[in-house]
Amino acid sequence: MPTLALARRIRRHVLTMTSSGGSSHVASALSMADIVAVLYGRVLAFDRTRPSWPDRDRVILSKGHAGACMYAALAESGFFPIEKLATHYQDGSDLSGHVSHKGVPGVEFSTGSLGHGLPVATGMALACKADGRRSRVFVILSDGECDEGTIWEAALFASHHQLSPLVAIVDYNKIQSLDLVSNTLALEPFADKWKSFGWRVIECDGHDHEALESALTEPASGDARPTVVLAHTTKGKGVSFMENQVVWHYRTARGAEFAAAMAELSEGEE
Repeated sequence: MPTLALARRIRRHVLTMTSSGGSSHVASALSMADIVAVLYGRVLAFDRTRPSWPDRDRVILSKGHAGACMYAALAESGFFPIEKLATHYQDGSDLSGHVSHKGVPGVEFSTGSLGHGLPVATGMALACKADGRRSRVFVILSDGECDEGTIWEAALFASHHQLSPLVAIVDYNKIQSLDLVSNTLALEPFADKWKSFGWRVIECDGHDHEALESALTEPASGDARPTVVLAHTTKGKGVSFMENQVVWHYRTARGAEFAAAMAELSEGEE
Protein backbone atom coordinates (compact mmCIF):
# COMPACT_ATOMS: atom_id res chain seq x y z
CA MET A 1 0.00 0.00 0.00
CA PRO A 2 1.44 3.46 -0.93
CA THR A 3 1.83 4.82 2.57
CA LEU A 4 2.50 8.47 1.74
CA ALA A 5 -0.92 8.69 0.11
CA LEU A 6 -2.42 6.71 2.99
CA ALA A 7 -1.02 9.15 5.55
CA ARG A 8 -2.46 12.08 3.61
CA ARG A 9 -5.91 10.44 3.51
CA ILE A 10 -5.69 9.68 7.23
CA ARG A 11 -4.91 13.34 7.96
CA ARG A 12 -7.88 14.52 5.92
CA HIS A 13 -10.15 12.05 7.72
CA VAL A 14 -8.84 13.26 11.08
CA LEU A 15 -9.48 16.90 10.20
CA THR A 16 -13.00 16.17 8.95
CA MET A 17 -13.92 13.90 11.87
CA THR A 18 -12.74 16.27 14.59
CA SER A 19 -14.34 19.27 12.89
CA SER A 20 -17.76 17.75 12.22
CA GLY A 21 -18.02 16.15 15.64
CA GLY A 22 -16.56 19.08 17.55
CA SER A 23 -13.86 16.99 19.23
CA SER A 24 -10.29 18.01 19.98
CA HIS A 25 -6.79 16.50 19.80
CA VAL A 26 -6.46 17.10 16.06
CA ALA A 27 -2.77 18.03 16.36
CA SER A 28 -2.03 14.89 18.39
CA ALA A 29 -3.62 12.76 15.69
CA LEU A 30 -1.82 14.54 12.85
CA SER A 31 1.58 13.99 14.44
CA MET A 32 1.20 10.20 14.40
CA ALA A 33 -0.44 9.77 10.98
CA ASP A 34 2.79 8.65 9.32
CA ILE A 35 3.45 6.13 12.08
CA VAL A 36 0.06 4.42 11.70
CA ALA A 37 0.25 4.61 7.89
CA VAL A 38 3.53 2.71 7.89
CA LEU A 39 2.28 0.23 10.46
CA TYR A 40 -0.91 -0.65 8.57
CA GLY A 41 0.52 -0.18 5.09
CA ARG A 42 3.88 -1.94 5.41
CA VAL A 43 4.54 -3.64 8.73
CA LEU A 44 1.62 -5.38 10.43
CA ALA A 45 0.38 -8.90 9.91
CA PHE A 46 -3.43 -8.75 10.14
CA ASP A 47 -6.58 -10.07 8.51
CA ARG A 48 -9.26 -7.40 8.10
CA THR A 49 -11.90 -10.12 7.69
CA ARG A 50 -10.82 -11.80 10.94
CA PRO A 51 -9.89 -9.04 13.39
CA SER A 52 -9.35 -11.63 16.15
CA TRP A 53 -7.06 -13.86 14.09
CA PRO A 54 -4.84 -15.43 16.81
CA ASP A 55 -1.56 -14.89 14.93
CA ARG A 56 -2.17 -11.22 14.14
CA ASP A 57 0.15 -8.46 15.24
CA ARG A 58 -1.43 -6.31 17.94
CA VAL A 59 -1.52 -2.51 18.08
CA ILE A 60 -2.52 -0.54 21.16
CA LEU A 61 -2.94 3.21 20.93
CA SER A 62 -1.95 4.19 24.44
CA LYS A 63 -2.37 7.89 23.61
CA GLY A 64 -6.06 7.19 23.23
CA HIS A 65 -7.03 10.84 22.81
CA ALA A 66 -5.72 10.57 19.22
CA GLY A 67 -8.33 7.92 18.45
CA ALA A 68 -9.49 9.66 15.27
CA CYS A 69 -6.18 8.71 13.65
CA MET A 70 -6.54 5.06 14.59
CA TYR A 71 -10.14 4.89 13.39
CA ALA A 72 -9.12 6.44 10.07
CA ALA A 73 -6.29 3.94 9.60
CA LEU A 74 -8.58 1.00 10.38
CA ALA A 75 -11.26 2.21 7.97
CA GLU A 76 -8.67 2.73 5.22
CA SER A 77 -7.38 -0.78 5.92
CA GLY A 78 -10.82 -2.30 5.42
CA PHE A 79 -11.82 -3.17 8.99
CA PHE A 80 -15.07 -1.21 8.60
CA PRO A 81 -16.60 1.10 5.95
CA ILE A 82 -15.00 4.53 5.55
CA GLU A 83 -18.49 6.03 5.68
CA LYS A 84 -18.65 5.07 9.37
CA LEU A 85 -16.02 7.73 10.12
CA ALA A 86 -18.73 10.37 9.67
CA THR A 87 -20.29 9.18 12.94
CA HIS A 88 -17.18 10.02 14.98
CA TYR A 89 -17.98 11.75 18.28
CA GLN A 90 -21.70 11.72 17.54
CA ASP A 91 -24.31 10.62 20.08
CA GLY A 92 -24.63 6.85 20.09
CA SER A 93 -21.61 6.24 17.86
CA ASP A 94 -19.11 3.44 18.47
CA LEU A 95 -16.38 5.85 17.41
CA SER A 96 -15.90 7.72 20.67
CA GLY A 97 -13.45 10.59 21.05
CA HIS A 98 -10.96 8.43 22.95
CA VAL A 99 -10.38 5.16 21.19
CA SER A 100 -12.69 2.29 22.16
CA HIS A 101 -12.69 -1.37 21.22
CA LYS A 102 -16.44 -1.73 21.82
CA GLY A 103 -18.06 -2.41 18.45
CA VAL A 104 -14.95 -1.32 16.52
CA PRO A 105 -13.11 -4.14 14.67
CA GLY A 106 -9.35 -3.82 14.85
CA VAL A 107 -9.15 -1.91 18.14
CA GLU A 108 -7.49 -4.15 20.72
CA PHE A 109 -8.04 -2.08 23.86
CA SER A 110 -9.93 1.03 24.96
CA THR A 111 -7.62 3.81 26.13
CA GLY A 112 -7.78 7.40 27.25
CA SER A 113 -6.41 7.50 30.76
CA LEU A 114 -2.72 7.78 29.99
CA GLY A 115 -0.18 5.20 31.10
CA HIS A 116 -2.31 2.09 30.60
CA GLY A 117 -1.37 1.01 27.08
CA LEU A 118 2.19 -0.15 27.71
CA PRO A 119 1.29 -2.33 30.72
CA VAL A 120 -1.47 -4.03 28.72
CA ALA A 121 0.77 -4.44 25.66
CA THR A 122 3.40 -5.97 27.94
CA GLY A 123 0.88 -8.53 29.13
CA MET A 124 -0.12 -9.32 25.55
CA ALA A 125 3.52 -9.80 24.55
CA LEU A 126 4.09 -12.09 27.54
CA ALA A 127 1.04 -14.17 26.53
CA CYS A 128 2.20 -14.39 22.90
CA LYS A 129 5.64 -15.52 24.04
CA ALA A 130 4.14 -18.13 26.39
CA ASP A 131 1.89 -19.45 23.60
CA GLY A 132 4.80 -19.65 21.17
CA ARG A 133 3.21 -17.20 18.73
CA ARG A 134 5.29 -15.10 16.37
CA SER A 135 2.94 -12.15 16.80
CA ARG A 136 4.44 -8.77 17.62
CA VAL A 137 2.79 -6.23 19.91
CA PHE A 138 3.11 -2.54 19.06
CA VAL A 139 2.06 0.23 21.44
CA ILE A 140 1.98 3.92 20.49
CA LEU A 141 2.79 6.27 23.37
CA SER A 142 2.80 10.03 23.66
CA ASP A 143 5.88 11.74 25.04
CA GLY A 144 3.89 13.49 27.77
CA GLU A 145 2.46 10.11 28.73
CA CYS A 146 5.96 9.05 29.73
CA ASP A 147 5.50 11.21 32.84
CA GLU A 148 3.39 8.31 34.16
CA GLY A 149 4.98 5.89 36.59
CA THR A 150 3.15 2.92 35.10
CA ILE A 151 5.15 3.37 31.90
CA TRP A 152 8.40 2.74 33.72
CA GLU A 153 7.02 -0.12 35.81
CA ALA A 154 5.96 -1.85 32.58
CA ALA A 155 9.33 -1.05 31.01
CA LEU A 156 11.10 -2.82 33.85
CA PHE A 157 8.76 -5.81 33.62
CA ALA A 158 9.16 -6.14 29.84
CA SER A 159 12.93 -6.03 30.05
CA HIS A 160 13.07 -8.52 32.92
CA HIS A 161 10.94 -11.00 30.95
CA GLN A 162 12.89 -10.42 27.72
CA LEU A 163 9.82 -9.56 25.70
CA SER A 164 11.41 -9.12 22.30
CA PRO A 165 8.00 -9.19 20.49
CA LEU A 166 7.13 -5.89 22.20
CA VAL A 167 7.73 -2.61 20.34
CA ALA A 168 6.89 0.72 21.96
CA ILE A 169 6.67 3.71 19.62
CA VAL A 170 6.88 7.12 21.24
CA ASP A 171 5.25 9.91 19.22
CA TYR A 172 7.91 12.36 20.34
CA ASN A 173 6.41 15.70 19.26
CA LYS A 174 7.78 17.60 22.31
CA ILE A 175 4.39 19.14 23.26
CA GLN A 176 1.85 17.90 25.79
CA SER A 177 -1.53 19.24 26.71
CA LEU A 178 -0.73 22.74 27.99
CA ASP A 179 2.96 23.37 27.32
CA LEU A 180 6.21 21.99 25.99
CA VAL A 181 7.24 18.64 27.45
CA SER A 182 10.55 20.19 28.48
CA ASN A 183 8.72 22.81 30.56
CA THR A 184 6.30 20.34 32.14
CA LEU A 185 8.53 17.43 33.12
CA ALA A 186 11.69 17.08 31.06
CA LEU A 187 12.36 13.63 29.60
CA GLU A 188 15.89 14.03 28.33
CA PRO A 189 18.17 12.18 28.21
CA PHE A 190 15.23 10.14 26.97
CA ALA A 191 17.04 7.44 24.99
CA ASP A 192 19.45 6.83 27.86
CA LYS A 193 16.53 6.29 30.25
CA TRP A 194 15.09 3.52 28.08
CA LYS A 195 18.53 1.95 27.64
CA SER A 196 19.06 1.95 31.40
CA PHE A 197 15.75 0.10 31.75
CA GLY A 198 17.09 -2.64 29.48
CA TRP A 199 15.46 -1.72 26.17
CA ARG A 200 16.84 -1.64 22.65
CA VAL A 201 16.47 1.96 21.45
CA ILE A 202 16.03 3.19 17.87
CA GLU A 203 15.61 6.89 17.06
CA CYS A 204 14.20 8.10 13.76
CA ASP A 205 12.32 10.84 11.95
CA GLY A 206 8.68 9.98 12.64
CA HIS A 207 7.57 11.43 9.31
CA ASP A 208 10.11 9.56 7.14
CA HIS A 209 8.34 6.43 5.96
CA GLU A 210 11.49 4.57 4.96
CA ALA A 211 13.10 5.31 8.32
CA LEU A 212 9.96 4.23 10.16
CA GLU A 213 9.69 0.99 8.22
CA SER A 214 13.34 0.21 8.91
CA ALA A 215 12.93 0.95 12.62
CA LEU A 216 9.77 -1.13 12.93
CA THR A 217 11.06 -4.14 10.99
CA GLU A 218 14.75 -4.15 11.92
CA PRO A 219 15.58 -7.65 13.14
CA ALA A 220 16.78 -7.91 16.72
CA SER A 221 19.47 -10.45 15.68
CA GLY A 222 18.86 -12.68 18.65
CA ASP A 223 18.47 -9.75 21.03
CA ALA A 224 15.82 -10.66 23.61
CA ARG A 225 15.22 -7.07 24.72
CA PRO A 226 12.00 -5.20 23.94
CA THR A 227 12.39 -2.33 21.48
CA VAL A 228 11.41 1.32 21.77
CA VAL A 229 11.30 3.56 18.70
CA LEU A 230 11.65 7.24 19.57
CA ALA A 231 9.90 8.76 16.56
CA HIS A 232 10.69 12.48 16.41
CA THR A 233 7.56 14.18 15.08
CA THR A 234 5.91 17.56 14.66
CA LYS A 235 2.65 18.15 16.48
CA GLY A 236 -0.01 19.18 13.95
CA LYS A 237 2.10 17.86 11.04
CA GLY A 238 0.68 18.72 7.63
CA VAL A 239 -1.17 21.92 8.53
CA SER A 240 1.23 24.84 8.77
CA PHE A 241 -0.71 26.93 11.28
CA MET A 242 -1.19 23.94 13.59
CA GLU A 243 2.42 22.77 13.60
CA ASN A 244 4.19 23.15 16.95
CA GLN A 245 1.31 25.18 18.38
CA VAL A 246 0.18 24.18 21.88
CA VAL A 247 -3.35 25.56 21.33
CA TRP A 248 -4.20 22.85 18.78
CA HIS A 249 -4.10 20.13 21.42
CA TYR A 250 -7.66 21.15 22.28
CA ARG A 251 -8.82 23.55 19.55
CA THR A 252 -11.24 22.41 16.83
CA ALA A 253 -10.83 23.61 13.23
CA ARG A 254 -14.04 24.98 11.76
CA GLY A 255 -15.10 27.50 9.13
CA ALA A 256 -12.18 29.29 7.51
CA GLU A 257 -9.64 27.36 9.59
CA PHE A 258 -11.07 24.04 8.44
CA ALA A 259 -11.08 25.14 4.79
CA ALA A 260 -7.48 26.36 5.01
CA ALA A 261 -6.30 23.18 6.70
CA MET A 262 -8.09 20.95 4.20
CA ALA A 263 -6.61 22.94 1.31
CA GLU A 264 -3.09 22.31 2.66
CA LEU A 265 -3.77 18.61 3.08
CA SER A 266 -5.08 18.41 -0.49
CA GLU A 267 -2.24 20.29 -2.21
CA GLY A 268 -0.77 18.53 -5.21
CA GLU A 269 -3.77 16.29 -5.77
CA GLU A 270 -6.28 16.60 -8.57
